[in-house]
Amino acid sequence: MKQQATANELSKKTAAVKAVEYVEAGMKLGLGTGTTIRYFIEELAKRKMDVTCVPSSKATETLAKSLGLRVVSLNDALAGAKYGEIPQLNLCVDGADEADKRMTLIKGGGGALMREKIIASASKDFIVVIDETKWVDRVGKYPLPVEVLPFAQKFVESEIRELGGTPKIREKFTTDNGNIILDATGLDLSDALDMEGMLNNIPGVIENGIFAMRNADLVILGRGKDFRIYEQ
Repeated sequence: MKQQATANELSKKTAAVKAVEYVEAGMKLGLGTGTTIRYFIEELAKRKMDVTCVPSSKATETLAKSLGLRVVSLNDALAGAKYGEIPQLNLCVDGADEADKRMTLIKGGGGALMREKIIASASKDFIVVIDETKWVDRVGKYPLPVEVLPFAQKFVESEIRELGGTPKIREKFTTDNGNIILDATGLDLSDALDMEGMLNNIPGVIENGIFAMRNADLVILGRGKDFRIYEQ
């Protein structure tokens, strides 16, 4: 088991380091959250690249600042857009709990799914870095995180059950936004885009971890010291 864990960490690092090659000086860069992104941030700092970073969580912000990266809020990063221009970050790099060949993702194992989706949606390009255990034929086996207003917990749970899912509250966890996470299993994600919309239409749901509307533009899959690249 320990050997497998070590191999997975190498695969994560391989994918993350490769992703740094897509970063150019002067970019406004969205940073995801999670163990794989930690490797990306560490490599980015090591190369002392002149970039402006927008973190998706307090944990990512703390790490990026500790390594000397320039960190700003999303509002500040987008404030310089001229009238008539679409304000965008150049690139977002993030991990995933699952990814498939449709470039659809399941995210939110770390609980940062709402900010991650906002930043990915505000970025021109979206690169996802994963190890090979996260690459699946079709997303849906991993429990789907749903961020929910605490006031609406019981109502949202009942609505998820109506959709065929089984929700379970993530114990002793609060998102950076002050909300709870319901991890749902059993939902039919054969039409992930449709399910993403149905969940977000439930009053009290803040966001869910299906990334079908804003899916990945490119996936870098680490496999030990090797990697594979999948593009739309």
